[in-house]
Amino acid sequence: MKITVLGSVKFANKLVEIYRQLEKLGHEPRMHEDMFGIADGTAKELIDGINLDHSEIKKKHNFIKLWYNLIVGGDAILVCNFDKKGIKNYIGGNTLMEIGFAHVNDKKIFLLNPIPEEVPYADEIKAMVDVVLDGDLNKIG
Repeated sequence: MKITVLGSVKFANKLVEIYRQLEKLGHEPRMHEDMFGIADGTAKELIDGINLDHSEIKKKHNFIKLWYNLIVGGDAILVCNFDKKGIKNYIGGNTLMEIGFAHVNDKKIFLLNPIPEEVPYADEIKAMVDVVLDGDLNKIG
């Protein structure tokens, strides 16, 4: 299955690790190529830019549309939601949009960890997510 791996850029290392695990499970993971450079520290310009003005980097590199195209070209998405900003299993605004992109394009939506209950849009996430994996990638069918 072609699975687009999504989540906060703050967790680029974890996203790359999950990408590799999906490969080992026989899936065809998809992820923006810059995530690998962010994870290993070689994408210095992007890392510095994200720290200065993340919105400007998103515009300059057309990240929202690039992620949209990855989502539409795949079969499913895997949202890698980890604790962030004091919220368990956080899902931010950008990732919420990506879940919406997948939903309206009839892509299967997997959530790595349970739905964050502390965000005001938890109901919207619940309405769109197909499978909560509870951290177990083997549950992807």
